[in-house]
Amino acid sequence: MFGFSKPTPVDIMTPKQAEAGQRKGEICLVDVREAGEWAQMRVPGAIHAPLSTLESRLATLPSGRAIVFYCLSGQRSARAIGLCKSLGLPHQTHIAGGITAWKAAGLPVEK
Repeated sequence: MFGFSKPTPVDIMTPKQAEAGQRKGEICLVDVREAGEWAQMRVPGAIHAPLSTLESRLATLPSGRAIVFYCLSGQRSARAIGLCKSLGLPHQTHIAGGITAWKAAGLPVEK
């Protein structure tokens, strides 16, 4: 009525939950940051699919595991979820606080 739309449902995972899920092979982490950020630091084993090209890369993401997005702090990964929802895809989970929270939790990163 006032131009407000229903917010996209988003599931939030802590860095430690995401790391455990990745280790067990239950989830696939997808980094939606741009190439320069990816080159500086990333989660080992994550797939790089920048938000700017994500729509064209969605079909290449692995199936059979939950997709969990992350970015620097959580804003772009939330936008990635919105994109997936608009395309009818079930991906609705991201890491709270992004790679910043991942690193702060003492979890491994690589360059």
